[in-house]
Amino acid sequence: MSYPRSKFGDVAKLYFRYGTMDSAKSMNLLAVAHNYRKQGKKVLLVKPRLDTRFGASKISSRCGLEADADLMVDEETTLDPRDFAGLDCVLVDEAQFLAPHIIDDLRRITVDPGIPVICYGLRTDFRTKLFPGAQRLMELADGIEEVKVTCQYCQKKAICNLRFVNGTPTLTGPQIQLGADEHYAPVCWAHYDEATRHVSASAEQSGAVLRPS
Repeated sequence: MSYPRSKFGDVAKLYFRYGTMDSAKSMNLLAVAHNYRKQGKKVLLVKPRLDTRFGASKISSRCGLEADADLMVDEETTLDPRDFAGLDCVLVDEAQFLAPHIIDDLRRITVDPGIPVICYGLRTDFRTKLFPGAQRLMELADGIEEVKVTCQYCQKKAICNLRFVNGTPTLTGPQIQLGADEHYAPVCWAHYDEATRHVSASAEQSGAVLRPS
């Protein structure tokens, strides 16, 4: 289905740029934001409200770059397209944590008022299962791009996020558990399989969200 050009003009695109932990996704987002603003363009930075690891409103990369988010969203948020008129781009950090209906709202913003949206985040959790927000992005995005990083233990591409508890790999616990570097490692499939093959996965995912204190 195509819309009349007179009503919507050119439909902008929704992008999903995904990678494992430590693949510099937030650094890429902040670099894109800098380039837009350097050209005098208006960009809106969005992040999930539950991600308070670096401060309630901070978007931070491990290399030291950071910026304040313009909009924080949660499961109760509804995005009004009228609030995005006049922008040149919307950039979303940690998009895997967004509720699917927020992804739907972002998709609609690319049509009317016609603003490109670039989402950065993880594709899968520590069990190699899709996050709900990431799944919806895989379903709706015009462009899906991988932000690559090598495995922590070899030179192969990392595609999995390995979670540790007290230094031991685990397959149990809530899907969303915000932690420091020592809790996760980006790994290739071979090292993920080796580390988790004998780990008990009997406990089913509860679906709960463990928010940081």
